[in-house]
Amino acid sequence: MLNSINFGINMVLNRLFYILPVLLLSCSGSSETDSYDQLPVNSEFEAGKEVYARSCVACHMKDGNGLEGTFPPLAKSDYMLAEPKRALKQVIYGSDERMVVNGIEYTSIMPPQEVSDQEAIDVVNYILNAWGNDGGTVNQEDLNEVKKENS
Repeated sequence: MLNSINFGINMVLNRLFYILPVLLLSCSGSSETDSYDQLPVNSEFEAGKEVYARSCVACHMKDGNGLEGTFPPLAKSDYMLAEPKRALKQVIYGSDERMVVNGIEYTSIMPPQEVSDQEAIDVVNYILNAWGNDGGTVNQEDLNEVKKENS
């Protein structure tokens, strides 16, 4: 009886020995893209992703879809993708204007974000390219224009 119990335990342990590494690898996030935003892991937008996680995710959510009617989506946002420099302005100065995003009206206030100029550029570039967005990039020259227009 004792021998059959030991045999059963050894079989289970042997199977775990082979199955466990496969399970760990499949859950390790070592794929070519990050499901958080569908960007390549270690992409040029990592710095912006960190700013997003710190400053934006509470309202616009991890998946960039916001909260319908309250916080506008950034994922596939027709409003944002139409004028990327406007996104820079909103990050730096906030926004209290009425906007229609993907056919839904939003009137909530976005406060200015406490970020450096470089962080503003980084987070906007991240947003422009995460969640299937193909919005290009903004740069320091764009930020300078935004600041000049709003001084």
